[in-house]
Amino acid sequence: MNIYLAVILISLIGSWLLGLLSNFLNGRNLHPELPSEFTNTFDAETYRKSQEYARATMRFSNISDTFNTAVTLTVILCGGFNWLDQIIRSYALTPIPTGLAYIAALGIASSILSLPFEAYQTFVLEKRFNFNTTTVGTFIADRVKGLVLTAVIGGILLYGVLYFFAEAGRFAWLWCWGMVVSFTLAFTYVAPTWILPLFNKFTPLEDNDLRRAIESYARKVGFRLRGIFVIDGSKRSTKSNAFFTGFGKNRRIALFDTLIKGQNTDEIVAVLAHEVGHSKRGHIRRQMITGFIKTGVIFYLMSLFLSSPGLFEAFGMAHMSIYAGLVFFLLLYTPLSLVLSIITNAISRKHEFEADAYAATTTGNPQAMISALKKLSADNLSNLTPHRLTVWLEYGHPPVLQRIRALSTH
Repeated sequence: MNIYLAVILISLIGSWLLGLLSNFLNGRNLHPELPSEFTNTFDAETYRKSQEYARATMRFSNISDTFNTAVTLTVILCGGFNWLDQIIRSYALTPIPTGLAYIAALGIASSILSLPFEAYQTFVLEKRFNFNTTTVGTFIADRVKGLVLTAVIGGILLYGVLYFFAEAGRFAWLWCWGMVVSFTLAFTYVAPTWILPLFNKFTPLEDNDLRRAIESYARKVGFRLRGIFVIDGSKRSTKSNAFFTGFGKNRRIALFDTLIKGQNTDEIVAVLAHEVGHSKRGHIRRQMITGFIKTGVIFYLMSLFLSSPGLFEAFGMAHMSIYAGLVFFLLLYTPLSLVLSIITNAISRKHEFEADAYAATTTGNPQAMISALKKLSADNLSNLTPHRLTVWLEYGHPPVLQRIRALSTH
């Protein structure tokens, strides 16, 4: 068997089986008894519902992952990539437009196949647990906007990648790397004012006790802000969140309206102090630098495989091409991607503990952060007892019980 094909098939099947095992162990790890730390936040019905939600999401994950894996394996083994390539080539376009059309066709096909699962998750699964507030109109509009943005932004980036790998020789990967890094920085800077408002309404937080408390805390720790905004998260879900957008002088706080409704002032300030902690501890900068390095490594490795005949033979291709090579490399990259994601998640969990500690220390009120985490867990029906394998594979945040116990030491 072709070695590339063997690696790809083993990786795809292995990742699928690992996901099934993780969900199986996660389901068995659902404890019938509520952890004592949550007795004042979770009643018996809420805890039962959180476990039911965990089981439902795991079943959904198993079905969608099995479907996606089966489709991918079928396309690979039945020569689907070559079949599509022959159709696109029949239009006799030049190489770069051919590549754009080929990858666009794969993207559209993937979007069509995933649409029923997205609709079910939104309108059946999330609705069943009283999370979903998305209307059909909003659901359709989100996907149309996402498709347009992907076509425009993704098309420009893909054009650049295809051009550099076709024309820039052995240093093409460096040009691609520089282009993507430059674009990422620019996009991060303009996203708060140009991109995010396409999907949500950002309203300046009115001059009230909460705003004054946030501004007082920001001054205390020397954290400069351009604005504090309320985002209409309730437009899509009852779940709560808060985040920073942009960087440098364009840095903003975004508070979900559901968070403001469900938390008191001290708790919201504690949540934001946690986010400030990520910035003050250098997590955001390190995460960005690590991401850029990872992107460079991907492009370098990609440059080594794009001209490998064996890679194209694995997919039964009649012709070698840069655009198909990009797709095949991403499939070949699956095992390394899994390893890197596990490492990245471990680092992220460590950073979350550090940000929690920063919030507890700088607010002088660790109980506010503990209370906020408990409320968020109850409101979002979080799994309080995830299995270690699931945490290891998927969690960028530590389980909430671990976070609360760590905060209790401050």
